[in-house]
Amino acid sequence: MAEKRDYYDVLGVSKTATDDEIKKAYRQLAKKYHPDVNKDHDAEEKFKEVQEAYDVLKDPQKRATYDQFGHAAFDAPGGQQSGFSGFGGFDFDDIFGSFFGGGSRQQARPGGPIRGQDSLTRIKINFMDAINGREVDLKVTFDEQCSHCHGSGAESPNDVVTCPTCNGAGSVLQQQQTLFGTMQSQVTCPECRGSGKIVKENCHACSGKGYNRVKSDLKIKVPAGINNGQQIRVAGKGKRGENGGENGDLYIEIQIAPHEYFTRDGNDIHITIPLDFVDVALGTDIEVPTVYDTVTMKVPAGTQPNTVLRLKGKGVKAMRGNTVGDQFVKIEVETPTNLTKKQKEVLETFKEQTKKQSSFKKFREKFKK
Repeated sequence: MAEKRDYYDVLGVSKTATDDEIKKAYRQLAKKYHPDVNKDHDAEEKFKEVQEAYDVLKDPQKRATYDQFGHAAFDAPGGQQSGFSGFGGFDFDDIFGSFFGGGSRQQARPGGPIRGQDSLTRIKINFMDAINGREVDLKVTFDEQCSHCHGSGAESPNDVVTCPTCNGAGSVLQQQQTLFGTMQSQVTCPECRGSGKIVKENCHACSGKGYNRVKSDLKIKVPAGINNGQQIRVAGKGKRGENGGENGDLYIEIQIAPHEYFTRDGNDIHITIPLDFVDVALGTDIEVPTVYDTVTMKVPAGTQPNTVLRLKGKGVKAMRGNTVGDQFVKIEVETPTNLTKKQKEVLETFKEQTKKQSSFKKFREKFKK
């Protein structure tokens, strides 16, 4: 089995990276390798690798353990992550705590406010709405912090009291029989679940949960010039926090339906225009549609099939700054299939006059050489 890469290398960050730097790196890589977006054969494995690295490094406890012991701290028999558990049924953290007075690392107090995770949804808009921008109505359901208790779950501030089981410590000592005898370890208090506080009377508005499930109609402003796959952030509409922590954010990924004629490459627009062979032979002026208006374009005499002409500044206006793309017009020459007798006579005369200059004849002469 291939050796696991260092989690910091997987995310492309240094070992001193901040939580925000780790989160930013994860989002970029997760978007890059997500199987719905990236169809490469190894994209799914890379996505799993990125997810595994982030699951460890985003958690202060797991990150501290990983920094000290590396992958061994999480690789148990059968490939399960265990944090050094699974050896004879005993937890090495408890053993270290007994031998070295307080453990190999400090356990983060779980009772403090924890921000909720971000969530993702996708909406589909049409091509021209992405160019010009629009407002989109979006129905969302999320857990909103209770306005009465502000997430505490208590009817009043006086109903939040110190936990009598742990005396506000959030943890209690637990004795455990091991191969080495009776060991003591600190575990999360079962009464207050680590918060150090208990609630005497539950909040009447949320029944003690600290939040209420709400449905909301959001008006999402899609900015002009947004591109496929870009995201819009809506603060506080993600997954709920814990212990009074704020909600995460909602990210809305934009998916753009294709246009019948226009295609987009960055801020440039491409379109294919059909012209009769007489028009390209003699040259002509045509009215070309762009994503904003219609402009007159000169087609030079003698223009060849598949020639691409540029309309400068007729592409997409960037969301930020004053950058504007171009529009590229590909000329598709159409050959008539139902000629009248007179049209055939005219073409026969033209053919006779250009017989000595026939393109195919020139090719054949070169080929013989």
